[in-house]
Amino acid sequence: MFYYVYMLKNLKDDNLYIGYTINLEKGLNFSTKIRGPWNCIYYEARLNKDDAKRRENYLKTSKGEQTLKLRLKQYWHNNNINLLKN
Repeated sequence: MFYYVYMLKNLKDDNLYIGYTINLEKGLNFSTKIRGPWNCIYYEARLNKDDAKRRENYLKTSKGEQTLKLRLKQYWHNNNINLLKN
């Protein structure tokens, strides 16, 4: 079984959400379900639940989010998204 750590972008206001799930296609949870629609712009698979939770917590830190935004630099550029807004 895989655990997926993911980043969603809200299609209405460009807000970002980072989470983890065992079902990437379903993906929505209480925090995201009512605020959609969302687009999954990044995910990575982990073999261990604790590792996925640890990675999610890291990506939610300012350093982790900055690292992920740099990793997605071409995505931001291609979609004309201002990184300072997010």
